[in-house]
Amino acid sequence: MTLSEEKPLLRVGGKPVIEHVLAALADAEEVDSVVVAVSAYTPETAEHVAGMGFRVVETPGKEYVSDMGFAVKALELETVLAIAADLPLITGEIVDDVVQRYFLCGKPALAVAVPLETREKLGLGAGYDFEWQGKRVVFAGINVNDGKRIDDAELEQEVYVVDRLEVALNVNTVEELEIAEEKFAKFAGKRCDCCARKSL
Repeated sequence: MTLSEEKPLLRVGGKPVIEHVLAALADAEEVDSVVVAVSAYTPETAEHVAGMGFRVVETPGKEYVSDMGFAVKALELETVLAIAADLPLITGEIVDDVVQRYFLCGKPALAVAVPLETREKLGLGAGYDFEWQGKRVVFAGINVNDGKRIDDAELEQEVYVVDRLEVALNVNTVEELEIAEEKFAKFAGKRCDCCARKSL
């Protein structure tokens, strides 16, 4: 992003974006424990979340899929929810919905996607889009996998399309950071006490 600060520590709504994700995971009833996967590229993030009391595992920093596999094997995980640190509006309710959908689908892997049209309406970049059931969609950075099958060459995967701002809005560019700040302010004003996240 051509910024000096590590992406998970960029602030949205006055807090590092990763703290919003961690708060959503704390709210989720389907999440038993949280481990933050970092690499040599994110030492300040590692220090920050460790200071908050979260367990941290360092991965090789190659790319998303191989680093996730490394963490799953290192920690001997079974059912694994992997979520990117750049989703400032994500909620525990959405996390629970995704995990429940995984168990209902009966497949060893589930990936969350959002309609390309929704991202474009928000002014967000497309990234890698693909066709799914007649619509162009984009992966959202939320996956659930059977950790016992992490070494399988290929897993049958469910694609769960979630057309919600909270899933569509991630932060990959400076422009998207500005959009996130704007949407966060509007979104936070509409939240009631009953659905507010736990503060960390």
